[in-house]
Amino acid sequence: MLRGTTPVRRLLVGLILLIASGIVIAKTAAGHADPIAPVILGVTGILFFAVIGRFAARNMNQPSVLGELLMGILLGNFGYWLGVDFIEVLREGPAIFEMMDLTMSGEPMQQAAIDALGYEKAPEILAILHGPGGAAMIQIAHTVDVFSRYGVIFMLFLIGLETSLGELKQVGPASLRVAGIGVVMPFILGFVMARLLMPELSINVDLFVAATLGATSVGITARVLRDLGQSHSLESRVILGAAVIDDILGLVMLAIVSGIIVSGVFDPWNAATVIVLASLFLVIAFSVGPMFLRFSIKMVQHLDIIEAKMFISFLFVMVLAWFANLVGLATIVGAFAAGVILHDAYFYHWGIIDEHQFSIRDLIAPLEVILVPIFFVLMGVQVKLETFADMHVVLMAGGLILAAIIGKIVSGIGAKRTTNRLAVGIGMMPRGEVGLVFASIGKSLNVFSDELFSALVLMVIVTTLITPPFLKLALFNKKHSKSLS
Repeated sequence: MLRGTTPVRRLLVGLILLIASGIVIAKTAAGHADPIAPVILGVTGILFFAVIGRFAARNMNQPSVLGELLMGILLGNFGYWLGVDFIEVLREGPAIFEMMDLTMSGEPMQQAAIDALGYEKAPEILAILHGPGGAAMIQIAHTVDVFSRYGVIFMLFLIGLETSLGELKQVGPASLRVAGIGVVMPFILGFVMARLLMPELSINVDLFVAATLGATSVGITARVLRDLGQSHSLESRVILGAAVIDDILGLVMLAIVSGIIVSGVFDPWNAATVIVLASLFLVIAFSVGPMFLRFSIKMVQHLDIIEAKMFISFLFVMVLAWFANLVGLATIVGAFAAGVILHDAYFYHWGIIDEHQFSIRDLIAPLEVILVPIFFVLMGVQVKLETFADMHVVLMAGGLILAAIIGKIVSGIGAKRTTNRLAVGIGMMPRGEVGLVFASIGKSLNVFSDELFSALVLMVIVTTLITPPFLKLALFNKKHSKSLS
């Protein structure tokens, strides 16, 4: 593959080919008679770019999520600058969906477009939607959005599968302290930074920004430690235990903040209600969930083991996701809980568990492999680089990045003195997929503007990129370890 060329030339050629492919896919997506053909082409095109991004990231020893996210940013912004209508529809997806909801509720489309998109963007989007292929573009955008939401649910479900309540109990107070500090400090710093840099925003927005900064990516942290050969070190056990607890605390915090956003006011009584509902949901899920699983599995015990595991897993995660949404929580809270509760031991009807050909993770992982990259590419497409032409946005992004880094590094204080506290703090830094999920929920609730969403995505990228090299330095630099012990 271009063996006689320099790396720079290969990169340029590859970039040109990728952009050209994207334009062809985008411009032909609406040109088929079969109404489902544009959807197939559009979704497949996005997945193609996700695969390229993942391949490039792994070749550079970076997490896959970064490659998919950066590929989405590249595709979205080049497509926008080249005037590709399909890309513009994807970039404005949440606002367009809001416009369609307003229209279906009886508001004139022109006014609905202005309310959802603003006076400047509304005429442009209306011209695209009323033009040739406009209906097909809406179909594709809706399908991509639905697929990405399924991807997030399965991603949190798999993270839950890797979480053992028994192991959490054995982690000890150190991980709990690290997790507590790792959620509270970024939340406080994020809220203060948002108040200082964005005084024009409401307190509700500041709370959601602060909640987003509290996230930690378990998957990225685990992979970095594995790549460094430190999976079984003391620091690794503390970091991974804290990251899991951090996820649980972060999801509860997200539920509280989302409840405040939906109600429209910062009401202590409402916040208490959300906490009670979240607690009630977890109690019911962990007490009734196992009974539901045993009953459901008994009903399908005459099926093949693969069918049984697939059906029950899909049914259980969707029921809990729906139930979480019913009580006012995010669907990902239910998905995560489903993963923690469900395990292969429930399927003892089919013989010895260790002799099963496939585990639940083996069967669900292919769904995640297809659907999750679509989510990350879509998030990248919706990052508008032109917003960074405003120095206020750049300053805002810088402030959030600073708060995100300091807030997590300080969490290392919660570890024991015999532990490399700096390494623990750095290991808690990457926001990765969890931070993006939080940001996407904020965008779907119309909490975040384009500028703020782009700043948060940049925070996710920076904290994820700087973690591997700095964690390596902290783990293998005894001077740092001694200075913080």
